Amino acid sequence: MASVSFRNVKKSFGKVEVLHGVGFDIADGEFVVLVGPSGCGKSTLLRMLAGLEEISAGEIAIDDRVVNDLDAKDRDIAMVFQSYALYPHMTVRENMGFSLRLRKAAQSEIDARVANAARILNLDQLLHRYPRELSGGQRQRVAMGRAIVREADAFLFDEPLSNLDAKLRVQARTQIASLTRRLGVTTVYVTHDQVEAMTMGDRVAVLKDGHLMQVDTPRALYDRPATEFVAGFIGSPAMNLFRVPVSGGAATFGTMSLQLTAAQQAALTSDKVTVGIRPEDLHPAAQGTGLPIEADVVEELGADAFLYAVPDDPSLSGLISQAVVRLDGRPDLTKGERVRLVIDPLALHVFDTASGERLSA
Repeated sequence: MASVSFRNVKKSFGKVEVLHGVGFDIADGEFVVLVGPSGCGKSTLLRMLAGLEEISAGEIAIDDRVVNDLDAKDRDIAMVFQSYALYPHMTVRENMGFSLRLRKAAQSEIDARVANAARILNLDQLLHRYPRELSGGQRQRVAMGRAIVREADAFLFDEPLSNLDAKLRVQARTQIASLTRRLGVTTVYVTHDQVEAMTMGDRVAVLKDGHLMQVDTPRALYDRPATEFVAGFIGSPAMNLFRVPVSGGAATFGTMSLQLTAAQQAALTSDKVTVGIRPEDLHPAAQGTGLPIEADVVEELGADAFLYAVPDDPSLSGLISQAVVRLDGRPDLTKGERVRLVIDPLALHVFDTASGERLSA
C-alpha cells in the first residue's frame, strides 16, 4: 500500500489553466473522494496521479517518491474507468488476468490471483463469459477484479458507477467501500455525486474550477463547510443560502435579526452576508411567529418529506427565492398553504458574500 501527496499541482492546456496549485496528502490505506461539478478538474487530477496526463507544475509523490516523470506502467497503480474498458474478445477470466500476462507472470500465479479476486467479488460462475453477456453491475465488478489481481499500491476509480441504474449504484458503492477497506488499499475515487462522496470516503476533497475548496471528513464538511460553495454543494437537499444585507452589525431578514460578532464584522469584505440553514434546522411554527412562507411542493418519501416553499412576505423579496424544509413523513401540508418557519439560531452558517469564506462563530 502507499501514501499519496499532491504538492502545489497545476495543469494547463495551452493557455488555459485547469488546476490551480492543488495540494493535500492521502494517508496509506485511506479512501479519499474527489468531488465537484463537471469541469472542476477532479478527473484530470486523477489521471495525473495515474500518469495518463503530464503535470504542468508541482509534484505528485507516491510513498514520498516523486513520480512526475515516471511512466504510468511503473507507478504500480490500478485504475477502474467509467466505461470499464473491458476487452470484448476476452472472457472474464482473461480480462482479469491480462495485466499479469503482460508482466509474464507464471500461469499458476495468474490462476490463483484471478480465482481469489473472483471469490471476493462473487464472479466464480461468470469467469467463462464475455463482457457482452454481463450486466452493467457485473462488468463493473470485473473491472474491479482486474484491479485487485494487480495487488497495486493504490486503486483509482473514475466515476465507475455512472452507467448503473439508481438501485444498483447504491449496492455497488457499498461493495466498493467495503472491499477497499477490507483490502486496506489506498483508494482515490472521483465522482460528481456528493451522496457517493459522503457515504464512501474517509475524507472528501471538494474542488471548484480547478481550486481545492476543502478537504475534510464527510461529517466536518456537512457541519462546518469552509466556503459558501461547499455549503451549497454538500448535502441533499442542499443547504438553504440566503444573501442578506448587513446594517448596524446585524443581518436582518423578515422577522429575524442576526447580530454579527465583532470578529465576523471585522472579517467582512462587503455589506452582505450569506446565511446558510440546513433543511432539518427549519421547522414549521405557530401562526404569528417565524418567517412566513407558502408551500409550493411537498415531496413525500416515506419516513421523510421535503417542503419546497416560497416567501410570503414582500420584505423577503430578493433575499429568499425558495426554502427547503425537512419534515417528518406524511406531513399535513398542501400546495398553497401558508405556514411560518422558525430557525435554530445555533445551527446557522454565516459566510462573507463577496469572498464566499466562512465567518467564524
